[in-house]
Amino acid sequence: MPTGDDDGPVEAPDHREEDAATAPARDPRIDDYDRMPRWVPRAIALFFLGIVALATSVWLIGKLRELLVMLLVALFLSFALEPAVNWLQARGWRRGTGTAVVFAVLFVAGGLFVYAIGSLFVDQVQNLVDQAPEYVSDIEHWVNDTFNADINTDDLAAQLQSGSANDIATGLAGNVLSVGAQAVGVLFRGLTILLFTFYLVADGPRLRRSICSTMRPDRQREVLRVWEIAIDKTGGYIYSRGLLAFLSAVFHYVAFLIIGVPFPLPLAIWVGVLSQFVPVVGTYLAGALPLVIALIDQPIEALWVLAAIVIYQQVENYLLAPPITAHTMDIHPAVAFGAVIAGASILGPVGALLALPAGATLQAFVSTYVNRHDVVETHLTKPPRERRPLLTVLSALRATRRDGPVVPGADEGT
Repeated sequence: MPTGDDDGPVEAPDHREEDAATAPARDPRIDDYDRMPRWVPRAIALFFLGIVALATSVWLIGKLRELLVMLLVALFLSFALEPAVNWLQARGWRRGTGTAVVFAVLFVAGGLFVYAIGSLFVDQVQNLVDQAPEYVSDIEHWVNDTFNADINTDDLAAQLQSGSANDIATGLAGNVLSVGAQAVGVLFRGLTILLFTFYLVADGPRLRRSICSTMRPDRQREVLRVWEIAIDKTGGYIYSRGLLAFLSAVFHYVAFLIIGVPFPLPLAIWVGVLSQFVPVVGTYLAGALPLVIALIDQPIEALWVLAAIVIYQQVENYLLAPPITAHTMDIHPAVAFGAVIAGASILGPVGALLALPAGATLQAFVSTYVNRHDVVETHLTKPPRERRPLLTVLSALRATRRDGPVVPGADEGT
């Protein structure tokens, strides 16, 4: 190590301070780029929490799907029954008593309908069982004569009778138990829906006050407006369908009585209710039962029954339905058909039944809250001439005959 004469050892010069002094200054933004932003860990945590919450929600909805469907059905039933309860309340009835009376009337009407259709079904099944050997014999002779076959139903009956009685009894017992379990499940769901509906109707004002108490006044008005539209459209749907069902039942009862179809009253009620309250396919399902019964009784009667059903459908479509549904549920047929398909895809038969009032309510929401503007008049936007119902045309003709034709310039002074 080098040494000096007087000052002791000489230290090597330290160039680090010189390098630090001469090195260019480091941009502090580079350090910021090197570090992870503070919001990234929180964003990642929120992302995974959102996935967990979504998966949990889907799992809960899957588990509670049946309960949610029952609540939805009860909500629409409460919308349909509330106008009648409000009418009774306005005339001095207590709300709970009025709700109980409305439910009692519905129970009686539903019980009579089930009894009438059940009696009809039992009688027709008994008739079919009694006449089955004759039908089988006729079919056997027709097949043998037409196709040169050699079918002997006696041999088939002997083969069936040679089967094990225990196996048959076991199968019947299993079917009875399965049907009984399904019936108990349907009864439980029906009672649950009725219970929810009763409380939603009887405590409707209290429920709305509880919901509105958590909102600002302007939000309260919007919620009550939406609720009012839903009640108006759903109640209007039930009213229009009920009136059309009554008219259909009366017409078909008279027609079946004249034709001579067995059990005209139950069949007329069946056609009226099913054709109006089952969307899209209700008319075909309603007409199938009287056609089959007429065909069993007298084949020629089935043709007259089919003619009566077709004639009434035309009368209903062009004369009865337009004035009745004009102020209750004015919904385009294409929208109604699409709503039924969508409802059936989402909730099955329940969705198909609720599709029309839900579609009418949604259409009312759109008409209320969506701003509309003047349309540019071109050949693409020109609406077709509307056909007036026949009743309106006849009324206009009677007025013209009574008052005389309008003469241009008759009111002007001379």
